[in-house]
Amino acid sequence: MSDWMVTQSSSSGRRPRALSPLREHLRDTFWFAPTAAMVGVFVVWVGAEALDTAIVDSLQRDRDYETLDELLRFAEDAKAVVSAVGSAMMTFIGVVFSISLVAVQMASGQFTPRVVRLFVRSRITKATFAVFLATFVLTLLVLTSFDTADDPRSVTTVPLVQSVLTLCMVGLSLLLFVLYVNATLRLMRISHVIARIASESFRVPASMPVPVGGQEAVPVGGREAPGHGTETGWVPHDGRAGVLRDVHIARLVRVARKHGVVLRLIPRIGDFVVPGMPVLAVHGGPVPPRRVLRYAISVGVERTYHQDLAFGLRQLADIALRALSPAINDPTTAVQALDRVVQFLAALSRRPLDAALHRDRAGAVRLVQPVPDWTELVDLGFTEVRGCAVGSPQVSRRMLAGLDDLLLLAPPERREPLLRHRELLRQAVGLAAPTASDRDFALRPDRQGIG
Repeated sequence: MSDWMVTQSSSSGRRPRALSPLREHLRDTFWFAPTAAMVGVFVVWVGAEALDTAIVDSLQRDRDYETLDELLRFAEDAKAVVSAVGSAMMTFIGVVFSISLVAVQMASGQFTPRVVRLFVRSRITKATFAVFLATFVLTLLVLTSFDTADDPRSVTTVPLVQSVLTLCMVGLSLLLFVLYVNATLRLMRISHVIARIASESFRVPASMPVPVGGQEAVPVGGREAPGHGTETGWVPHDGRAGVLRDVHIARLVRVARKHGVVLRLIPRIGDFVVPGMPVLAVHGGPVPPRRVLRYAISVGVERTYHQDLAFGLRQLADIALRALSPAINDPTTAVQALDRVVQFLAALSRRPLDAALHRDRAGAVRLVQPVPDWTELVDLGFTEVRGCAVGSPQVSRRMLAGLDDLLLLAPPERREPLLRHRELLRQAVGLAAPTASDRDFALRPDRQGIG
């Protein structure tokens, strides 16, 4: 049983289990799937070659040379097909993925450079590339299995099963190519990109532990963590400088339980950390040996969705800002981004924030992980977009409608930042609108903007 005990919510059913940092990091790479596919196809080829050799040995023992002669003629035709597939497959791979790189570059320039992660994490893209390379490797291996002997009595193997396997791989490659083109075209459409960002973003709060018995998350900014004891020391970051991508929660909980302490993550996921910077505070006991915490902190060059609650909002705001820039001037895209901003904030409107409390299997808090509070999330979703929405009635109308909807959903103690943004937007539009009729039109809430 895992030391990382997560509480289930009776209203939402079983909470999805978070993937380990290693599995998440492998999903963010593009080399793992093709490499695994090439290794796997080599293993399959070894088995197919052994089966072909067994078939030839069986026919020779039965002195069925007529069947062997037919297989040899089949092998000559199969060799021509396999050779054609091998020569065409690598050219096909180069052309397809060259076009894909151009498409990714266009999408990153039009939306935001951070959407490139969607292409890298795309399962269909990895599967297509992996199967293409595996098919190419298989053709090379099969070509080495063709026997030069023409006499059925002296032939050692006929790649019958291997040739059929190659044809199956070609068929699978064609099927995946069709799916890949469809998926790539979808990822080039802004509505699907925004939907994917929102979908990835919702996995973060879904994987966070739910407070037990309605317990609210507690502020963790000072040297005292209420209920967890006085800070007795801290652990510095001794790796490279970079963005804090995630922490291995299960490992940190095990270490804290073993040493009878509470660990508190000092920087938030997504913060930039440098060597020597404190990353973990220890409460209620001695500082655990640094070696046991060495691989529990992951630092990279960019933020990820894995445990970063605010990263999705950051991307949605970036897309809206890019759409409202004078170079693009696409307020409809900004409205689509605001739709998802409102959706995400609505889902968090009544959820305890400030900190995620991770418990061991006995129910004791062992890791306190800071997360953005409600005000910070609202500011992230609206502040920059509001500054650019003054000259676009479509965006100002949609933002006002979204703020009104959130005011209906949020509890009274969380309405202040929403009211503040609504009032600031009204003031900015009032100063910028040339006439009273333009001001009234731009300040009329509309969930579709203008329609």
